Amino acid sequence: MTAPAASPHQAEPTKQQIRRWRRHLANERAEAATYRAIAAKREGEEREILLALADAEGRHEAHWLELLGEHGEGRARADLSTRMFAAFSRQFGSVFTLALMQNAEARTPYADDPDATEQMEVDERIHEEVVRSLATRSRARMSGTFRAAVFGANDGLVSNLALVLGVGATGVSPGVVLATGIAGLLAGALSMGAGEFVSVSSQRELLAASTPDPDTPRRIPALDVDANELELVYRARGMSREEAAACAAEVWARIGAHPVSGPMHLHDDHVDPDHEELGTPWGAAISSFLFFAGGAIIPVLPWLFGMSGFAAIVLAAVIVGIALILTGGVVGVLSGATPWKRALRQLLIGYGAAAVTYVLGLLFGGVVA
Repeated sequence: MTAPAASPHQAEPTKQQIRRWRRHLANERAEAATYRAIAAKREGEEREILLALADAEGRHEAHWLELLGEHGEGRARADLSTRMFAAFSRQFGSVFTLALMQNAEARTPYADDPDATEQMEVDERIHEEVVRSLATRSRARMSGTFRAAVFGANDGLVSNLALVLGVGATGVSPGVVLATGIAGLLAGALSMGAGEFVSVSSQRELLAASTPDPDTPRRIPALDVDANELELVYRARGMSREEAAACAAEVWARIGAHPVSGPMHLHDDHVDPDHEELGTPWGAAISSFLFFAGGAIIPVLPWLFGMSGFAAIVLAAVIVGIALILTGGVVGVLSGATPWKRALRQLLIGYGAAAVTYVLGLLFGGVVA
């Protein structure tokens, strides 16, 4: 794409325009560098796609350079968020950075900038879809274990905070609160680990039972062409009679043209036999156990270090609140959503559960007293 020249009615850009163009230029350069940094950690098709995105940002860079002309050498810094993405691409996993870049591409400033071309705005929208697809691939590779880890950590934080606050509110000794918290940690972690193992195992078994038999395509050439029971396979998979007949005819045509040219495929036989998105039963179980235990130990820390009474309750609530905000924000980023909304949701849910048990503990303590 050839970058358009500055509009003829304005020979000399204003200072405001120069500042804005330089900022856009710096952002494009930073985004291109981010894509190249992520590409350095990938290989094959994904690497090529990321490098193509970097080249596209280079075309946008050329547009702003042409508009700036002799003013293009001035200093300008990219937006803070764009600089953060560049730093994250060097320090963190690419899935985290891709999720952030997905949000960044969705918030393109070119829609409201009169000096940006319409094609540049469309490019940014398409970049969002490209990055979304790349991020989805990465999420699929980590979703099973990541789901167990996130759920385990949040369950540990919320359930044990509610437990120790409820018990602490009754007025029992700090030792009882600590013992209750440790017992809740172990019981919850073991339960979560066992539950994830059974859940993932069951899901994989159900999916395996629904996966097409890999030997079926090899038996196709021996079928009776006149009876054509191959149509029944397609109809059983949800196709109409006409669609099934067309697919069967296509398969027979390929067999006629290449009778011994290798294995045949039934259109939708390309199913992931490893069910990568689910993760493995042991991976999910161990991840869930460890992260639940890691989350559940946080509410117990004040009592573990000798604190007691209302001060321990307040400190437990504060540190768990910080942890809930962090985990909620991370989930929001990786899911392509606004981080602060997910963080606030996590915080409100956690504090809501803890508040209920705390009030019940106060009432129970008053009745017993």
